[in-house]
Amino acid sequence: MKNEAGVWIDHRKAVVVRISENGEDTRQINSDVVRPFAPAGGPSSKQPDRRQGYVAESTLEHTFVSQLKTFYDAVLTALRDADSVLIIGPGEAKGEFQKRLKSKNFPAHVVELEAADKVTNPQIVAHVREHFEAA
Repeated sequence: MKNEAGVWIDHRKAVVVRISENGEDTRQINSDVVRPFAPAGGPSSKQPDRRQGYVAESTLEHTFVSQLKTFYDAVLTALRDADSVLIIGPGEAKGEFQKRLKSKNFPAHVVELEAADKVTNPQIVAHVREHFEAA
């Protein structure tokens, strides 16, 4: 039997489900990603310019991208022996994660990329199991 895996992923967490002849294994990986925010004030703000504590927006974005890469690499490690991977989740994270897989020359075959809203861990496990049983 092949080692099949599914991952539900967004920028806050990933739920990795591994299915093999030995059974199922589920693991949640939380990210430490801090999304950059627009600073208070701005060009039309009446607040005084306070350079102390100022962080450039490009620096915040670079930090965000770096944190995402670290998070995606942790998820990759959890999937390391998988032959086939199903990627599901809301938003942009699933596509970003797929690109990270390709950039790291990950050997597993990505069988599908699916949009999915917030779901419980048991629902994720059931969805992954059903997907690979039907295949």
